[in-house]
Amino acid sequence: MTPSDALKLAKEKDVRVVDIRFMDFPGVWQHFSVPSSELNESSFEDGFGFDGSSIRGWQPIHASDMLVIPDATTAKIDPFYKIPTLVLIGNIVDPITREPYSRDPRHIAQKVESYLKGTGIGDTAYIGPEAEFFIFDDIRFESNRQKAFYQIDSIEGTWNTGRDEGPNLGYKPRHKEGYFPVPPMDKFQDLRSEMLVTLEELGIDIEAQHHEVATAGQAEIDMRFKPLLQMADQLMWFKYVLKNVAYRNGHTVTFMPKPLFEDNGTGMHTHISIWKNDQPLFAGDKYAGVSQEALYAIGGILKHCRALCAFSNPTTNSYKRLVPGFEAPVNLAYSSRNRSAAVRIPMYSTSPKAKRIEFRTPDPSCNGYLAFSAMLMAVIDGIENKIDPGDPLDKDIYGLPPEELAQIPSAPGSLDEALKALEDDCDFLLKGDVFTQDALDMWIAYKTENEVNPVKLRPHPHEFFLYYDI
Repeated sequence: MTPSDALKLAKEKDVRVVDIRFMDFPGVWQHFSVPSSELNESSFEDGFGFDGSSIRGWQPIHASDMLVIPDATTAKIDPFYKIPTLVLIGNIVDPITREPYSRDPRHIAQKVESYLKGTGIGDTAYIGPEAEFFIFDDIRFESNRQKAFYQIDSIEGTWNTGRDEGPNLGYKPRHKEGYFPVPPMDKFQDLRSEMLVTLEELGIDIEAQHHEVATAGQAEIDMRFKPLLQMADQLMWFKYVLKNVAYRNGHTVTFMPKPLFEDNGTGMHTHISIWKNDQPLFAGDKYAGVSQEALYAIGGILKHCRALCAFSNPTTNSYKRLVPGFEAPVNLAYSSRNRSAAVRIPMYSTSPKAKRIEFRTPDPSCNGYLAFSAMLMAVIDGIENKIDPGDPLDKDIYGLPPEELAQIPSAPGSLDEALKALEDDCDFLLKGDVFTQDALDMWIAYKTENEVNPVKLRPHPHEFFLYYDI
């Protein structure tokens, strides 16, 4: 879609408001709106000014002026606003130099796509994330100097089998038994379908929706794979749609990786493939029907996985899911079937076009622009340097003797560890100026100061259970 196409769409839909959206550093959509009369052809070159000092991880107050340049190709009509509104995702630039802003996550994704083409390895990287989420009916939490708690509730929660619901009609999925019961056990079929239909109306291709393993409304809606930047844009629409559809129906959606104790966490298994001249690069005659390039790509993911986790699993809560000894994909190995391995080669289809690698460690709390870009840089590094991934791990990992299990490296055990790994292993991200040292330093500093340290400093509610009488 060109600027003139976007303006035509606005006229056809009787748009009165234009909503400009962009991504903050941690990964949350920000926006402001202007009257439709303020949007013209020159807007797509001149942009709109705003204060960057209030955006998390961005400019200091003394250099706060920024510009956002709308990208006409992203034009969509918002499905939730009462007043007809055109949404445009923008790119952030410096108002003086007109240079793209190095901490703009979308710019980093644009650079990685250009870098891939420049290497000659391929011309398109396709990304297919499987973003899981929870649908809750009530969420309450508080954290201050003398009190901290959270309380979750769901009509589906197995803990509510004894609640007086006037009447309680039962049918609540037990822990780890939510995959795939029909209604009335599955109480969110219609809600997920409403999410699916809304996404499709926005032009987002959906492959499936279903209940997930955990009790209390865990779910998954799968988008069809798209080029990296397009998928990162779509992931933001995905989160926006799911939250708003749930909200208008009296529910709430969270993408927290581990909101429930002793039940499945929420992952975002991410499928990656590279194509060149309309041909899949990862199909071949090696293990599980993949090419040597695919194996090298896996080698890159495994070599850099601990650093990648700083972007793909970027919250302290992420590491409540990535716990060794459970089903979480913490083992830095690859397999065609073993789902505890960090990388899996899907075997659903023998078609060369379907050959891809599946990075299973990520979760949906990530900033898609940064996470997908970092993953692709690891893949490129693996291919360029012919990194051998070793032998596949096709054994039952839970049946391995301790001495053999100890030989398999593991994902980081905390966000602190992941950030330290990123600090020690970041050269592959700096190639082609895809990530800048400034962006990496700010990411590490922001996460440490605003997330790692505050969680470290606070007593945990369970500590009172363990230690109050000590």
